Amino acid sequence: MRRRLTARVLLFDPQGRLLLMKGRLASDPAAPGAWFTVGGGADPGESVLETAAREIREETGFEDFELGPVVWRREGALPLGAETVWMDEHYILARCAGGDPVRHGWQPDEHHLIDEIRWWTPAELKTTADHVFPPGLADLLDEIQADPAEPRWIPW
Repeated sequence: MRRRLTARVLLFDPQGRLLLMKGRLASDPAAPGAWFTVGGGADPGESVLETAAREIREETGFEDFELGPVVWRREGALPLGAETVWMDEHYILARCAGGDPVRHGWQPDEHHLIDEIRWWTPAELKTTADHVFPPGLADLLDEIQADPAEPRWIPW
């Protein structure tokens, strides 16, 4: 099974809101969307932090941000059409000035599969009936440590 090193970014604005994207997998484009963090797969030779920085720029247009530590890790198998990929996810804490994200850095499939991108307050995340990934994100956010000695493993 192919392994995919992935950076997921917990990008916060000064008001403590988290930026999430709502979209669908290419293997099931008709499925209802789910909310997830900014981020994506590492390019060959790219570190997780380099991936996180590139993904912030590409998916939001934000150039000015501060990357923090990897706070969570998660691994699991994800069916992507005919292939199942072993996802090796690293969740990186990051902060920026906020504002409206732009989509000019998106790939054509992202324009097709991503329906929405917006800032969420912790209270909104706790009360939404929408699917959000990783599971239990609202409660996990309560436990974030700004400088953990080791990333915490969270369930797939």
